[in-house]
Amino acid sequence: MRFYQRFAARLARTGAVAAGTFLFVSGMALSASGQTTPAPAATAGPLQAPTLPPSPVADGQPITIDDAVRLALENNLGIQQERLNPQIQTLAIARATGAFRPQLFSTLSRRNSTNPPTDFLSQTGNGAAAIITNSNFTTQAGVQQVLPFGGGNYAVSFDGSRAITDQPRRVFSPQLGSNLNAQFVQPLLRNFRIDALRQQVLQAHTQQRIADIQLQQRITQTSRNVRAVYYNLVGAIAGLEVAQQSLELARESLRNNQTRVEVGTMAPIDIVAAQAEVASNEENVIIQEAAIQSAQDQLRTLVMNPSQPGFWTAKFRPTDQPVLASKEIDVDAAVRNALANRTDILEFRRQMESTDINLKFAQNQRMPAVDVTARYGVTGVGGTQFLYDRESLDPNPVGQSVRGFGDVLRDVFGNDFKTWSVALNVSYPIGTSQADAAVAQGRLQKQQEQTSLSNLEMQITTAVREAARSVNTNLKRVEATRKARELAEKRLEAEQKRFTVGLSTTFELFQAQRDLARARQSELNATIDYNRSLVDFEAVQTAPIGGGGGR
Repeated sequence: MRFYQRFAARLARTGAVAAGTFLFVSGMALSASGQTTPAPAATAGPLQAPTLPPSPVADGQPITIDDAVRLALENNLGIQQERLNPQIQTLAIARATGAFRPQLFSTLSRRNSTNPPTDFLSQTGNGAAAIITNSNFTTQAGVQQVLPFGGGNYAVSFDGSRAITDQPRRVFSPQLGSNLNAQFVQPLLRNFRIDALRQQVLQAHTQQRIADIQLQQRITQTSRNVRAVYYNLVGAIAGLEVAQQSLELARESLRNNQTRVEVGTMAPIDIVAAQAEVASNEENVIIQEAAIQSAQDQLRTLVMNPSQPGFWTAKFRPTDQPVLASKEIDVDAAVRNALANRTDILEFRRQMESTDINLKFAQNQRMPAVDVTARYGVTGVGGTQFLYDRESLDPNPVGQSVRGFGDVLRDVFGNDFKTWSVALNVSYPIGTSQADAAVAQGRLQKQQEQTSLSNLEMQITTAVREAARSVNTNLKRVEATRKARELAEKRLEAEQKRFTVGLSTTFELFQAQRDLARARQSELNATIDYNRSLVDFEAVQTAPIGGGGGR
């Protein structure tokens, strides 16, 4: 009789420990619908779970669920990879805007040529042809820029040159020259509001916003996956405890039956059934131990970096104690929040903005090209100037004077010799142009995207409603499985009493034990599913929960 008292006490203690381990919630605020996790003091009731001591089978580094998320945000390779994308896009913006930076340019050239004579003055005294030699040295420097507004561009240059020739009747040799030139081109229709360079800048900004959204999505998905795996580990540890306790009960029943056979109150055949029950429970222990190892691997790959020492040998011990409390779910508020803030719909809208930019550019390119070009220049000349007799044809100079490069510069900056021009250039393609085809394509793409957006909104609404339904369904499952476990405990207690007075068989007693083990496992699964559904309900309002947190 003392054996059955110990048996019943062990069952009661096992039920309390198992139920407490299973009731684990995340404590995350349901921001979209205004729900928050109640404080522990407010959760007293039939669903409150007792505080449990650390499980010996989960010996390892203590870790809370918030610490696990924090470690994942620091070490997860997927997040580290995604964090580089905004930086890459920032450099892409700098690259695109670099086209509007002023550019300095310069040239340095030397030229020499020999030519046959082209006039009678170039002939020698005996009528033979002379060789005309020309030598020129030129240097130029200036600045040019494409303006970031209006589509205009300008260029300002300053040059200096020195030319030498032996051609007869040449006024200057060597001849010093200098020019200051300025040019400005301004489009009036095509390329005025947007051009190819500004299109690239706008697209680069859009891609940067998309990269920020994708990083947020990866963080949300990783956090969700970490919490889900954390709950898996808690459930696997609790499942191992249930399996070990069921195994211990089966072994104790086997030892008791062996004692009964020895004293002659039970047939030896009854030991076989007890041995089979022990073997079955040993299999369950092996399966649960493998489940713990799998959960440890999953959590390790999410929260650790493979370069860390002892990566594959590190183990974690969940320390957050389970508290289960029902929550009211506002489905309509959650749907509104998801449609306004979910990362996939935000990313899709940014992609639609990219289409708008391309369409705006294509529409601008359909306009006629009407460009105003203004040029202004001043020049100066100097050097050794030869004086000739204008009334004679004598190629020999009658005198000379020298104008230095300073005189040349005074001519330039004194604005003495100037040239200016204004031109209006107009062009327009005949027939259907590439821009017309691009506009038609962009409009069709815009129409397609509107349909895709409606489809995405429907998918998001369905996913949020499904997540909310899972929360409510799993909460009801927890209630139902808790009652089923309590009834299974009472049935086993009654079966023990009937077995004591000989009204029940060993098979019936073992069947009651198996039913209790299954009831505890069902309560465990329902509670873990409830906790995970709360995590999914929170995450589905921010990002798709189909992936993104892996390696």
